[in-house]
Amino acid sequence: MKFSKFSALGAVVLGLATVASAAEYPDRPINMIIPFGAGGATDISARTIAEPLGNAVGKPLIMANVTGAGGATGSVAAMNAKPDGYTMVFTRVGSHSVNPAMKATLPYTLDDFRYVTVYEINPFACAVAADSDINSMDDLVAKAREGGVSFSSSGVGSGLHLGGVMVMDAFGIEDPVNQVTHIPMDGGGAAATAVLAGTATFLCTNSSALASFVANGQLKPLMVTTAEPVVGFDAPTAADLGKPELEQLVGWTGIAGPKDLPDDIAAKWGEWMQAAANDEEFVSRMEAVGSIINVMSPEEANDFIRGQYSTFKALVDRLGMRIEG
Repeated sequence: MKFSKFSALGAVVLGLATVASAAEYPDRPINMIIPFGAGGATDISARTIAEPLGNAVGKPLIMANVTGAGGATGSVAAMNAKPDGYTMVFTRVGSHSVNPAMKATLPYTLDDFRYVTVYEINPFACAVAADSDINSMDDLVAKAREGGVSFSSSGVGSGLHLGGVMVMDAFGIEDPVNQVTHIPMDGGGAAATAVLAGTATFLCTNSSALASFVANGQLKPLMVTTAEPVVGFDAPTAADLGKPELEQLVGWTGIAGPKDLPDDIAAKWGEWMQAAANDEEFVSRMEAVGSIINVMSPEEANDFIRGQYSTFKALVDRLGMRIEG
């Protein structure tokens, strides 16, 4: 009986300590993994949100680029971290929607993370060179049916690879994997350059990656994958063109922790992100490159990511795009 009493007392004390610890979170700096290189869409987004988010958190955020394997190296580091909220990762459409859908040997699944928010949406835009005789999606599709059309991407298995095929499939190109030639490049910048140089006919990528090329008159947008127009892109929307299914084809940036991250810590991140996203300078800088700020709660983020993954996975399976190696 004495042993039982002391055990019960110990459990109560331990429980109180856990509650106190959670209530004090965070009591030290938080490590923020950016799983992609400096200057990319994820890095720009993360470093732009860093100051207002750090102000909301009340502790320093230590930003670190942990790169490799299309975002997998940094993602695995976060997956294996202690689920105490002191190591988080900036998630991205490529690392947490496209890669799980396309790559059979990826060292993680969606279930290995606790998604605390998605805060930035990047509509995709499809574009051709400004001097191209292709002036609409109808023109592009007609030419694709004749053969000889190609699209560039940032690499095999990338979001741009999936995006080009998904768009052609939505517009009725039979067997788009083989009917339209895929030209993988080393990064998104090189993919845009390939279109400018005439190496590829078109590309479909995040509007943020195309904004400067469109503003400078170098690329001509044919479509944006949204229901509403995108500032700076004089092009019809997916809804305008009767392709609402393409509204799933968007880039996004979010934050996640290991799968066992406690509910109360996840909820705090949701609150902090709401506060950070009210920062006018952050919103202005993101909107200037075509981003849409839309802060999702942990529950909304989880549903959004899994819904997009399911759409991509179904397309990959149907068209035989699964990468086994």
